Amino acid sequence: MGILIICAILAILLPYFAKIPVAVAMNREGGYDNKHPREQQKKLTGLGARALAAHQNCFESLAVFAVALAVAFGTQTYTPLIEWLAIGHIVARALYCVLYWANIDVLRSIVWALGLGCAIAIIVVCGL
Repeated sequence: MGILIICAILAILLPYFAKIPVAVAMNREGGYDNKHPREQQKKLTGLGARALAAHQNCFESLAVFAVALAVAFGTQTYTPLIEWLAIGHIVARALYCVLYWANIDVLRSIVWALGLGCAIAIIVVCGL
């Protein structure tokens, strides 16, 4: 169960780590506008825009992973397979961000699907 909790914490923190390149890009655009950050973010291009998309997608994937972990905890399914699927999800999500920043679109989409697949597989395995 400890690995699942660590993965949960990492999944929660990942969107905030993914925000770092967004903040850097915003600072390069005349400084971080803390009064209107979303307006400033709408104007980002290139790496800044991709970093923003990766950051937002981290929040989107968090909901799916949270449900998967809730199912694992609710069914008390703490098998090594569940743990490896959770680790796979976290690794895929981190790699997804890096690939998004680097503008490697096809591989990024494959990694996105792998991360989603890991979360769905957790739910499926718990139901078996």
